[in-house]
Amino acid sequence: MRRRIVIAPDSFKGTLSATDAALALARGWQAEHPDDEVLLVPQADGGEGTLDAIAQASPGAQWRTARVAGPTGEPHDARWLLLPGHHAVIELAECCGITLLPRGIDGLPAFAPLTATTRGLGEAIAAALDAGAGRVTLALGGSASTDGGLGALSALGLRVLDRSGETLPDGGGALSRVGALDTAALRPAPAGGMTLLTDTTAVLTGPTGAAAMFGPQKGASADLVVTLDSALAHAAAVAGADEHLLSGAGAAGGTAWGFARYWGARVQSGADTIALLTGLDSALEGADLVITGEGRFDATSRAGKVVGGVLERASVDGVSVVIVAGQADAAAAQDAEAHGLGRVLTLTELAGSPGAAVNEPERWLQAAAAVIARHQKHR
Repeated sequence: MRRRIVIAPDSFKGTLSATDAALALARGWQAEHPDDEVLLVPQADGGEGTLDAIAQASPGAQWRTARVAGPTGEPHDARWLLLPGHHAVIELAECCGITLLPRGIDGLPAFAPLTATTRGLGEAIAAALDAGAGRVTLALGGSASTDGGLGALSALGLRVLDRSGETLPDGGGALSRVGALDTAALRPAPAGGMTLLTDTTAVLTGPTGAAAMFGPQKGASADLVVTLDSALAHAAAVAGADEHLLSGAGAAGGTAWGFARYWGARVQSGADTIALLTGLDSALEGADLVITGEGRFDATSRAGKVVGGVLERASVDGVSVVIVAGQADAAAAQDAEAHGLGRVLTLTELAGSPGAAVNEPERWLQAAAAVIARHQKHR
């Protein structure tokens, strides 16, 4: 019997785009079941690959570039999109994301949890406004920083001052010394408004805040998580108002909070937006199985990210799910399987080590899909 298989992964951060991951999974499945209908619907949630997903789904999209600062200040060219109607789409991961961090001699990212900045994002926004954009969408995910978006807003004219009126250096570590946030020279928000595509429901601070939820992924120790959380709370108190309580305010190290507070930006689920643009719901109708995946499956995966969105949509349609991840938190994987949400298969299991999986991600994704296909054959 010919089956309908939907392949809808996120990108595998730092190794493969969502499109390349989907192609590798498709090859593995079709090697075992060449007659099945295989639909490739690569996804994104505001992190890496969001621009590519939007470009593929948007006739008339034009690629542009801007020279911006990376997360630790290194200049580079970042892509952004100009859509019909003077609508700019800018991806934080392209400007100052975690994959842009310099690498150490061990090949691992040189994390800078206290000093990494979103300034490059603000520089890209300025370039888009200068090019005539009247509406801006920010894809917020894959960040290296926890600076509340104040680095980006500084590039747009916000002055982040200490109690003596001196400009503070970029980075979340300096926010504990904020004495004033001066908006006199801040550029006005675009006339058509700003939408924030977020990959999390985290608020700004506290146990479900930006630092606690995502600081460790950015190199923050337990002590630094406390430092960053306190610094964000202090900055929010100086800023006033209550945008720090918004669901999703903690996205991209609190960048969503900064733009909601100072530009009135509206927070929206990135995963839901891309699912709608790519027709994921239509693809799932009548499907026998959906394969999704990401670089690491953990407790945050079901809180606004691609995998969580696919799991929710598949459950509505009664479609079985298999999650393929580079690595997985054991407790999160067991919980997903115990609740009937989906089986989790890791590339690390198949390759024998994280390094082997990272070195040949396409090979092991293809192998993973073949394993899944053989398992389905015997069900």
